[in-house]
Amino acid sequence: MRDDAPNSWEARAEAHSFYGFTDLPTIAQRGTVVLTHGEGPYVIDVHGRRYLDANAGLWNMVAGFDHPEMAAAAKAQYDRFPGYHSFFGRMSDQTVMLSEKLIEVSPFERGKVFYTNSGSEANDTMVKMLWFLGIAEGAPQRKKILTRINGYHGVTVVSASMTGKPYNSVFGLPLDGFHHLTCPHYWRYGAEGETEAQFTARLAQELEDVIAREGADTIAAFVAEPVMGAGGVIPPSDGYFQAIQPILKKHGIPLVADEVITGFGRTGEMWGCQTYGFMPDAIISSKALTAGYFPMGAVILGPELSDRLQAAVETIEEFPHGFTASGHPVGCAIALKAIDLVENGLLAQAQSLIPQFEAGMAHLAQMGNIGEARGKGLMGALEAVKDKASKTPFDGSLSVSERIANTCTDHGLICRPLGQAIVLCPAFVMTPPQMDEMFERLEAALKQVFAEVG
Repeated sequence: MRDDAPNSWEARAEAHSFYGFTDLPTIAQRGTVVLTHGEGPYVIDVHGRRYLDANAGLWNMVAGFDHPEMAAAAKAQYDRFPGYHSFFGRMSDQTVMLSEKLIEVSPFERGKVFYTNSGSEANDTMVKMLWFLGIAEGAPQRKKILTRINGYHGVTVVSASMTGKPYNSVFGLPLDGFHHLTCPHYWRYGAEGETEAQFTARLAQELEDVIAREGADTIAAFVAEPVMGAGGVIPPSDGYFQAIQPILKKHGIPLVADEVITGFGRTGEMWGCQTYGFMPDAIISSKALTAGYFPMGAVILGPELSDRLQAAVETIEEFPHGFTASGHPVGCAIALKAIDLVENGLLAQAQSLIPQFEAGMAHLAQMGNIGEARGKGLMGALEAVKDKASKTPFDGSLSVSERIANTCTDHGLICRPLGQAIVLCPAFVMTPPQMDEMFERLEAALKQVFAEVG
C-alpha cells in the first residue's frame, strides 16, 4: 500500500508526474507502484515487492525484463554507433539489415519498410501515405479510413481517430472521415438467435453498405487488428477476414493489418494475419518488434503499395515525412536481436505454453461471474458479468475490473483491466510453474472480489 511520507516514492511520483490511461481514484487510494528492475517475467518495486507481470509490460516485453542478449545487443551498438537518422539518403547499416529482415519474415514476397517511434506513429504514417497516394494519383477525395468499434490504433490525433473507443470524445475526436464499423465480437454483439456465421455475414454486408454509402473512390483503406488488443482481446468471428477481404479487393480498398500487438508470435504464429489466413496490403508493427527494449514502430508495405508509393514519390522527389529517430541504429540492432530470439526459441516456447494458458482460461471461465473467456495464442481476456446467463455486466460504478486488478496487485500479480474484462498476455519466457502461479493468484483475486460485490 501507499507510503504517505512527504519524500516517499509515491509522493514524488504524484507531485511531478501527469498520468495517462491511469485510474486516478486508484492512485489516490493506493499510490503509484514505482519499479526499479525486473527478473524474467517479474518486476520489483522500490520497497522490494515482487510482482509477476501477466501483461508483459504493455504486451511487448516478450523476452522478459532482463534478457542478457537483448541488453548486450543494445550495449554493443551504443558502443559502435549510438545514434543517427534516416533522412537525406543516409541511414545506418543496422537499419538496412532490419528492413531486409522484416521483409524476409513478413508474409510479403517483397516490399519496403518505414520506421517510426511507436505503433501510434506507424498508423499515423500509414494514413499519411494513403492520403499522399490519393493526391499523387489524382484522387484527392480518397481519404476516408474504415476501422471498427473497440479497435485501438494509437493516440496521435489521426490514430486516435482510427481508434473506436468512446473516450476519444473528450478530445473532440474522431476527425471527419474516420468511420467505425461494428466490432466483430459475436458473444457481445451477436443478435438473439443469430448464428456466428450469420453474424459474420451481417458484418460483411455492413461493409458493403458503408462502401456504397460513402463511395469506394473516397475510401483510402480498411484498418484492422487480427485480434483486437486494447479493445479487450477480441478475436474476430469465424470467417470474418475471409468474408471482408473479397469485398475490399472488389472495390480496390487496401486492407491494413495493425499487428502492433499480434506481431512476432503473440497469436501463436509470427503474424496474426497468418493465424487468421488473410493477406494484408500492409502491416503495422511495434511492441514485440524490439521486445520492448527500445521505442520503435514500422510500416511494412507489401508489393503493390510499395510500387505505388515509389511511383508517387518520384513525381515530387521526396516523401516529406519522418522522425528524428526513424531507423535509429540502436533500436534496429535491438530489433534484429529480438527477431532472432523469436525465430530461434521464443516463438517455440510461446507455442508450448498455449495449451496450458488455454486450460487456465477455461478453468476460470467456469466461475459464476465470468461471462466469457476469449483470446488467441498467448493473449486472453476474462469478461466479468453480474449475471452469466443474460451476460448482464456489473454496475459500472463498482469498477469491478479495476478492483480485480488492484486485488491482483495485492497478491503479487499485475493484470490489466479493460472495460469489465481482465486481460492477460504473458511474456514468452514464462515457465510452466510461473504460468500456474499466474492463474493461482488471479483465481484468488477473482474469488475475493466476486465475494465482495456479490
